[in-house]
Amino acid sequence: MKNNRRDFLKLTGMAGLSVAGTGVLNGIASEPENNGKVAPEQSARIQHFNMSGYAAPKLDVVRIGFIGLGNRGPAHLGQVSILEGVDIKALCDLRQDRLDSAKKRIEKTGFRPDTYTGKEDWKKVCERKDIDLIFIATPWELHTPMAVYAMNQGKHVCIEVPAAKTVEECWQLVETSERTKMHCMMMENACYGFYELLMLNLAREGFFGEIIHGEGAYIHHLLYGHFSKDKYYDQWRLKENIGRNGNLYPTHGLGPIAQVMNINRGDKFEYLVSVSGNDFMMNDLAKKMAAKDAFYKQYVDKPFRGSMNTTTIRTNMGRTIMLQHDVTSPRPKSDGLVISGTKATAIQFPVEKISVAREATPETWRGSDAQTWITDDEFKALQKKYEPNIVKKLGEIAKQVGAHGGGDFLMDWRTIDCLRNGLPLDQDVYDAALWSAIGPLTEWSVANQMTVKIPDFTAGSWKTNKPMDIAIANGGNTKVIR
Repeated sequence: MKNNRRDFLKLTGMAGLSVAGTGVLNGIASEPENNGKVAPEQSARIQHFNMSGYAAPKLDVVRIGFIGLGNRGPAHLGQVSILEGVDIKALCDLRQDRLDSAKKRIEKTGFRPDTYTGKEDWKKVCERKDIDLIFIATPWELHTPMAVYAMNQGKHVCIEVPAAKTVEECWQLVETSERTKMHCMMMENACYGFYELLMLNLAREGFFGEIIHGEGAYIHHLLYGHFSKDKYYDQWRLKENIGRNGNLYPTHGLGPIAQVMNINRGDKFEYLVSVSGNDFMMNDLAKKMAAKDAFYKQYVDKPFRGSMNTTTIRTNMGRTIMLQHDVTSPRPKSDGLVISGTKATAIQFPVEKISVAREATPETWRGSDAQTWITDDEFKALQKKYEPNIVKKLGEIAKQVGAHGGGDFLMDWRTIDCLRNGLPLDQDVYDAALWSAIGPLTEWSVANQMTVKIPDFTAGSWKTNKPMDIAIANGGNTKVIR
């Protein structure tokens, strides 16, 4: 396939973008005629304001509007509703039944939010003067337009993953957040899984030594869910898998690794290479379903993305990351976390295990315990010793009320607590842009069989940005009042 720079702009949504004085096109993929070499370092963009480590004025009460109440929205609504110092002002969805269900979910909390169902009513929610924070849990194509509009109305935003579909949208989020000084946090819940938090704390304590390599994945048997008529509004998720071939959903696997490696805060992504296989299942299922239901004829012989995508990333410090994406084959759900360092290695799937470097010699290493996993008792001792403060504080209640093993609740609690205490959020707009940009960049790599440069959304500030606070050194005073 022959693609040039113009095709890349179309693929990433950057065609027609005015970039005078921004330099946002520097650092994207070069043309295939350049023998697969990466483009020069992106350096021309001037940072309006550094949002990394930015602490917005504290909000004693965080007044919230929710847009999108299909799949992820209700979970956030329920979890936020039991926190001290919040006021739920508005609920917005195109479907009345979803609004009714959402209101019922929080009816015992005493909140009486206004409801909105019109196609453009989400703008009214963003324009309200009595709202500080907008939760966006809509189809992917609406994430960035809604977030940009909300920030321009003076609202902080929390966006479901991915935050953007195109590189252009990633830049829009960055420049809007910097200009308005409004937080833009992508709600990457995998960063708040108990095991992921443990790995982050172990890394901060030097347990792994120098971090060498990370692996992450989104492997999830969603084949039939994609074709469901009611699981996703207007089957939007199925449609996202047509005409796009790459890692369409990279952030679950990538987020925890990026935090362990201090990406955007001491290290940065340099380039990636991505490979996709053929589609072995989606078109076959479309044909089978079309034979029984004419509704599905519209999906027959569409260009579905490949069943498995594998992407490799290299960082500025010489670390490597492998990401995989497969939502069709019959494998149990796995984010596939692997953290490998000079002193230890940890894996998450199929069983959480850790291996540490043990003393050996060239003569004795084979068959010794230098190649074994630590025992269950040793693992439990590590868990107890390095248990993150947020898990110590809220782990038990998180498991009771939060999805994904409690990680969802920890994420929502932490976000509200930071806003109430005027603290930087765990994930900033540069994380949202960078992790989301991997999607369209893998599409370009797959289409052209080439290496692709990854933009530096921090405009060089990654060299001096401080690592995120995981110790809850400040704040941590927001109560659960269910």
